[in-house]
Amino acid sequence: MEMNRDKLCPSKADVSSDSAFHCSTCHDDEEWSNMSRGRAKSRSLSASPALGSTKEFRRTRSLHGPCPVTTFGPKACMLQNPKTIMHIQDPASQRLTWNKPPKSVLVIKKIRDASLLQPFKELCVYLTEENNMIVYVEKKVLEDPAIANDDNFGPVKKKFCTFREDYDDISNQIDFIICLGGDGTLLYASSLFQGSVPPVMAFHLGSLGFLTPFNFENFQSQVTQVIEGNAALVLRSRLKVKVVKEHREKTTVQNGIEENGVVSTNIEKEVGKQIMQYQVLNEVVVDRGPSSYLSNVDVFLDGHLITTVQGDGVIVSTPTGSTAYAAAAGASMIHPNVPAIMITPICPHSLSFRPIVVPAGVELKIMLSPDARNTAWVSFDGRKRQEICHGDSISITTSCYPLPSICFRDPVSDWFESLAECLHWNVRKKQNNFAVEE
Repeated sequence: MEMNRDKLCPSKADVSSDSAFHCSTCHDDEEWSNMSRGRAKSRSLSASPALGSTKEFRRTRSLHGPCPVTTFGPKACMLQNPKTIMHIQDPASQRLTWNKPPKSVLVIKKIRDASLLQPFKELCVYLTEENNMIVYVEKKVLEDPAIANDDNFGPVKKKFCTFREDYDDISNQIDFIICLGGDGTLLYASSLFQGSVPPVMAFHLGSLGFLTPFNFENFQSQVTQVIEGNAALVLRSRLKVKVVKEHREKTTVQNGIEENGVVSTNIEKEVGKQIMQYQVLNEVVVDRGPSSYLSNVDVFLDGHLITTVQGDGVIVSTPTGSTAYAAAAGASMIHPNVPAIMITPICPHSLSFRPIVVPAGVELKIMLSPDARNTAWVSFDGRKRQEICHGDSISITTSCYPLPSICFRDPVSDWFESLAECLHWNVRKKQNNFAVEE
């Protein structure tokens, strides 16, 4: 998730002043000014109740508690370092606002689904005719015969702006995104924006719908509410992935003899390195591919070797991806507002290898072990699958460009409702109570 840098540690001259303990997230200005009067200058987290009020550490509506006081006793405090000390914004205060009224919208529709044609047409007519907005649609969506042969939809279709994936850059032309389909449409929307992502409004018209909180029945009022800027947001953190591959080029051999007459057998010459970067919303999966051998990859954290994975592979996921492949592999489910990265082994050949959670912002590096018998394969949100050989590396860290997903109610309610409805979390037949004796 996106984190705002905040100065948590006061300067040396201000350590003893009351203002050093002030936090706008935890305290109201009026409450703080009243509490500061007549109080001793030095205080700690274990201060006597007589010195403070019950509202001093006000709980928020989010999963996070109040900001901790970063002075410890009369003389100790947190070392000031703006590069590493960050303040995480209260998720309950994350609301959508517009600097200017939105004019362009990207509509993403699930391909090869006939049930989405009518909702897609109704939404596009509403956006173009009633809201006078510029609608962007992928070119292959309009190639559907049911849309191309619909004469009534022709005037609306002429107003569309089309694009092609991997060819046209629309990152600076879209104000917000509307997805029609399942969770895959949200993953696809994320892949289109390798930098800043516009707000995403996802309608549940697919199979699972864990990431799509909106129903399409009352789409007019819901879209209008978003255009007016009255909606809650959840910032879904993404992973910034850099793949460095040793670029090898095979020499052309004719009848086993090169052009200079030297006998050769398909020698690979290293001529440089190939670097590819991706923004990943769910997970990075490294697996053994078609090989029958166990995968053998080394995992580094901030340059230190933490473990070697021997098994079918390893999953590095965001909190959003913790309810996807990682949950199927036995990992815990993490709320998207928790700043973390999860490492989950896939069928490890070890009884003690359990999934772990590391802080967001650390840099993970995955490489083939020197004694690995076979290569590995990597995919990003189920796409861009490619082979990883000896000498190649995969670097993963938290991206500074999260995906702002618009909530139906709020981040907490939406997430737990999705757990109950989509994954049937903690669903079982209840026990009968004891009969009351006469």
